[in-house]
Amino acid sequence: MSEFLWVEKYRPQKIKDCILPESIKKTFEDIVRGGDLHNMLLTGTAGLGKTTVAKALCNELDLDFLLINGSEESGIDTLRNKIKQFASTVSLQGGYKVVILDEADYLNAQSTQPALRGFIEEFSNNCRFILTCNFKNRIIEPLHSRCTTIEFNVSKKDSAPLCGQFLHRCEVILNQENIDYDRKVVAELIMKHMPDWRKVLNELQRYSSSGTIDTGILVSLSEVSLNDLMIHLKGKNFKGMRQWVSNNIDSEPAAIYRKIYDNMNDYIDPQSIPQLVLILADYQYKNSFVADHELNTVACLTEVMAGVSFK
Repeated sequence: MSEFLWVEKYRPQKIKDCILPESIKKTFEDIVRGGDLHNMLLTGTAGLGKTTVAKALCNELDLDFLLINGSEESGIDTLRNKIKQFASTVSLQGGYKVVILDEADYLNAQSTQPALRGFIEEFSNNCRFILTCNFKNRIIEPLHSRCTTIEFNVSKKDSAPLCGQFLHRCEVILNQENIDYDRKVVAELIMKHMPDWRKVLNELQRYSSSGTIDTGILVSLSEVSLNDLMIHLKGKNFKGMRQWVSNNIDSEPAAIYRKIYDNMNDYIDPQSIPQLVLILADYQYKNSFVADHELNTVACLTEVMAGVSFK
């Protein structure tokens, strides 16, 4: 198995290699052909390829770019220093520069996002901005108005051809990594997690350490792990629950709430199910705009631990 993360090692470098609905891909291919990049907001659920597209555009147009992760560097001073230092110098390539703000929905809407509006205007002659986010409602309106919004949505009509393309991509990767696999199992894994292509690749790489991809991968860690979580909740083990959240928060928190909801009949006393539903719905709503997802998820599970009876 390669020491590199597959999601990075096999990240497409050109738009034509990205697995996207045709209408969205055509938009980006037109940008490459035209050679003119404008400020953009790429929005959609996790793992669809927003960051990959942003990097591929810069690669194909031969533009210098700076990648900033909004969930890790959300402070206004860090952004101001990094962006000003990068955007105020002349590009070695001779064209304009690009700042890719990944996970921009984590940037503070009261301070950092309004400041970013100023950066976009200040460096408009020399720099373009590409913002990516999972939740566009967390991006303030002045940024929406300064960017072209492109939504990464996969319709039912697009699902089958995209899954077919990604199955072929997975087969190429597995063959290159010398991993034995059952094609039907890989196809089922894709259907289970689509359109989160990143999740599929991460699961394949995790399970490939055994040297083969078989039906065992379909008994996903999340299902085994959910049982561990319920044991912590039932036993009022706050420390264990908090550690569980820390280990699993790379999943979209909304998916965790949904997983608990889907399996509640197996773990929860029937009389407590209505209370659980209300708690999950409340925190799923809060999930759309909170700054710290881990803290919000721990708060949700603490309330479940205190207010729900288990079997």
